[in-house]
Amino acid sequence: MTWDKFIKEEMKKEYFKKIIEYLKHENYYPHPNEIFNAFKMTPYDKVKVVIIGQDPYHEEGQAHGLAFSVLNNQAPPSLKNIFKEIYDDTHHIRTNPNLSDWASQGVLLLNASLTCKCHMANSHKDIGWQVFTDNVIRELNKKEESIVYILWGGFAKSKMNLIDKHHFIITSAHPSPLSAYNGFFGSKPFSKCNDFLIKQGESPIKWWD
Repeated sequence: MTWDKFIKEEMKKEYFKKIIEYLKHENYYPHPNEIFNAFKMTPYDKVKVVIIGQDPYHEEGQAHGLAFSVLNNQAPPSLKNIFKEIYDDTHHIRTNPNLSDWASQGVLLLNASLTCKCHMANSHKDIGWQVFTDNVIRELNKKEESIVYILWGGFAKSKMNLIDKHHFIITSAHPSPLSAYNGFFGSKPFSKCNDFLIKQGESPIKWWD
């Protein structure tokens, strides 16, 4: 299986045709050429870790197709909290808000909705993307290798029932300022993930710069 083949098959389905039609009438992020960046940068056979976000950042110059990642140098509040937990967990510093290096190491940075209307968070949650990303998880279940799923917050945790039991799931509160102090800080997801990967004979993820 390749992501190209998977996406082409999904595009033939009625729900996806409705997504395409809907987007024709919207101003949205990320740029159309970047919607599937997570899949371009983390091939199916290289996926070791999946981090599930809600939807893309909704302001100009931020979203580029990878959950929690931004291209500019201004890390949003949730990402700043992720950096803080990386340091507290691993004692290494992360400053680069572009998480493309995670993607190249096998971390699929998957938003449940792949687009959102400009300046309106979670505005495309009901246009069909949920079906697509649920099918992504079902496709990943076919892999014999165990994948680490990092689920932050209630929205990501709602996907747990789709994940087969042979995968390793790490859950906590969301890193947003509203909830980070209620269980995200101190949850040590990065070291837990790497400990599991090492036990599986996989190389750990370099989370820091």
